[in-house]
This record gives sequence, C-alpha cells and structure tokens, in this order.
Amino acid sequence: MSADLVHTGHLNIIKKASGLGEVIVGLLTDAAIASYKRVPYLTFEQRKEVIESIKGVSQVVPQTTLDYIPNLEKIKPNYVVHGDDWKEGVQKKTRQGVIDALAKWGGELIEIPYTKGISSTQLRGALNEVGTTPQIRLKSLRRMLQVRPLVRFIEVHDGLTGLIVENTHIETEQGIREFDGMWGSSLTDSTAKGKPDIEAVDVSSRVETLNEVLEVTTKPIIYDADTGGKPEHFVFTVKTLERLGISAAIIEDKVGLKKNSLFGTDVPQTQDSIEGFCHKIQMGRNARATDDFMIIARIESLILNKGIEDALTRAKAYLDCGVDGIMIHSRQKTPDEIFAFCREYNKLPNRKPLVAVPSSYNSVTEKELMDNGINIVIYGNQLIRSAYPAMVNTAKSILANQRAFEANDLMMPIKEILELIPGGK
Repeated sequence: MSADLVHTGHLNIIKKASGLGEVIVGLLTDAAIASYKRVPYLTFEQRKEVIESIKGVSQVVPQTTLDYIPNLEKIKPNYVVHGDDWKEGVQKKTRQGVIDALAKWGGELIEIPYTKGISSTQLRGALNEVGTTPQIRLKSLRRMLQVRPLVRFIEVHDGLTGLIVENTHIETEQGIREFDGMWGSSLTDSTAKGKPDIEAVDVSSRVETLNEVLEVTTKPIIYDADTGGKPEHFVFTVKTLERLGISAAIIEDKVGLKKNSLFGTDVPQTQDSIEGFCHKIQMGRNARATDDFMIIARIESLILNKGIEDALTRAKAYLDCGVDGIMIHSRQKTPDEIFAFCREYNKLPNRKPLVAVPSSYNSVTEKELMDNGINIVIYGNQLIRSAYPAMVNTAKSILANQRAFEANDLMMPIKEILELIPGGK
C-alpha cells in the first residue's frame, strides 16, 4: 500500500490479513508512488511510522517499485492480501505478476472487496480544498527532484491558471499524468497586466499575483525572478518568496534593462560578469532562512551566441558558489545545442538539477529531455498564448454579429465556469 491517506479500507485489509498470520506490509516508497501519480503528501518515513503503529502489523518493508516480485521472492508469503481495486488500470499487470510469483511456491492471493463510501480521490480533493502550508509547499520541489527523473512545470499568471495547473490531469497506461508545479512567469504576468516584459511590474505587484495563486493551489511554484535586480534588492526578494512558501527562484545572468531572451542579439542585452553574478547568488543564499528554498542560475550564453564553452565555464562557477540548480536557455528551433551542453554538464562532479524551457525548440519530447539529463521542464508561456487568440476570436465574433449568440461554441457555459471555482456553486 501507499498509505498516504490511511482510511477504514486500509484498516479492513490489515484486520483480515492478521487473521491469516504475521502481517508484513509492503509500503511503496516515494519514488514508487511518484512513478504513477502525484508525490505523496507524507514522506516514506512518516507513512512507515503510521503503518507500524497499527494493530496487527508486525513489520513494514520498503516497496521500491510497482513490481512486487522481488519482495515476494525474498519473503515467500503464504498469502498476499490486497484490495480488489487493482484488477484494472495501472496495477493490472502488477496483479498478474503477483499471481504468477505466488504459484511458484503455492501461495494464494486473497482480494478484499473495495470498501464502499471511501474514495482516496475524494479525500485528496478535500485536502486540496483545505490547502497546504508554506513550509510544506516550500519543501515539495526538493522532494520531487529526489524521487522523479523529470518534473513538469507550466506558467501561471493568475488564480484561474493556478486552478488549471492544480486540477488538470489525464489517465494513461502508466497512471495519472499531471503538472507537478507552476512557473511564476514574469513574461506572462506582465503581459496579463498589459505591460512590457522589461521588469516594469515590480516585485510587490508580482507577489500579489503569487498570493492569488497560492490561495487556490497546493503545488510548488518556481518564481521567475528575471535578473534579480541589484544584489541588495534580491536579498529581500528571497526573504519574501521563502516566507510565502515558493520553492525556488530562477535568476538570469544579465544586467541592465531586461529584454526577453527570445529576442537574442536582435536587441541590446548585456551578460553579467561571472564575479558579479556569483556575488548576487551568494547574497541570495545568505538571505535564506532554510536550505529548502532553491536559487537556480539561468545562463544566457547560448541566447547571446557566446557558445557552449562560455556556458559551461559559467555553470562551473555558479555551481562552485553554491547555486542549487542551472537553467540553460536557447532560442534555436532544435534542441541540439541544449543537448550538447547537457552532455558536458552531466560530467561535472558537483552537478545540480538542470532546467530547460523548450519554448522555441518545442518539438522536443519530455523523454528526450530526460534522456539528456534535464530534471525540470518548464512550459513557460503556453497558457497565455492560447488564451489570447481565443478571447480575440470571441470579441471579433460579437463585433461582426452584433450579438454573442454566434460565439457560444467558443465559450464555456456560464454554469460550468461558475462550478469551476470551488464554492462558486
């Protein structure tokens, strides 16, 4: 079992199992759970402590994968007791593997009927409505990076987009697929406010947007801190973000008036000196109250056509001065130069998590990114880019027809939009 949320269904299974003999619980690790659904709320050690305290449990062993066979062959139990809700879905193959393994020594699978009226999904939904704490959210990105080879973030620029990221998921053969967290994008935040992406929206206004998102979500947030401003100002940004429960800030190694990186050398952009940027990183690190908050350095060498060697030199220096991760950016249409950087970066002895934002080279797949050592993929601006044309088309339809009827198919029904927001019904 995963036992992230222990309910009467779990207790019923343990009770039935204890009538058959000594009960050994195979407890899924964080990594095993994260392989098919959201990272558990409680850590493995916390969940282990809960299960060990339940009457009838004699031992808890780590279940490191969804394949139970290694543990079964080691223990050779007379019985495997499990709920009957794994006959379909992501655990169907696991179930058959258990049956085949037990047959080798005459063991028996006993399936307990699913406890009616209990839904882990509903319980998780109730937890989401209650919300989370800044401390739990702050730690969540580091936890994810420990148990997943790749985590998936997408931009948010208001509470509604936060709800989309929080709740949107699909069912796959491998389990539930969803976004792991949110990217507090300066581009989309400023665009939503009708202002240029030149750090014209100050930190206080950016924090107001973050608060809108924080109030209705539980997933971790990575904050787009642009250049971070002056080192003395970045100190206060770090303190504010950490207090709010933001998991990380990404700062780019440029100085002067910020211009969007995708313009490249078409507009004046100045890269900071290595010494100057390391000083900013160190001041930010010293401002943290805990090690949970991550400062990630965004390298602009490829954007400015300075080449991979310059990017690697900077990566080594930033890692040496204590940065918690590296983001490598490119405006090329293919990921070739990103992957060339990855090959060399992955050889570094003090390698830290690597971030990619495939906005221009958007044909790349997550598997390709993962295979090249990318740990965090950020979809940096797709939600606002899809929302704008949809709203323009609706506005044009109303102008053309002098009524809203023709735009009906372009819009959600009023009832659905009201029910989209918790408490709106």
